[in-house]
Amino acid sequence: MRWVRRYWDEEDLWFYFELDEEGWVTRQVELEGSSGRPVTAASISEWFEELEAGRIQLYQARFGGLADKPISQDELGEYELVVGDDFEELWRRARLHLSDQADR
Repeated sequence: MRWVRRYWDEEDLWFYFELDEEGWVTRQVELEGSSGRPVTAASISEWFEELEAGRIQLYQARFGGLADKPISQDELGEYELVVGDDFEELWRRARLHLSDQADR
């Protein structure tokens, strides 16, 4: 696994991706604005489970969606590397935040 991030200033979003060997996104976190408010914390394995169970709309409303194409080797130069432990902490906090938001 590899972990990378990229900032999109036109959206004021940080995108964090966990990538498999082929560049497919396995988990994705998005943080919005200067506060870094989590808006996405989605997992491909959960996405497929929820799709099969007929609950994909609920999942996406709660945790957001995922990139629908792999990040190529050529594109990786536009991303910053992230340490796996840092991604795990970010993932944990984003999931907690989005779960709490949905429970309100």
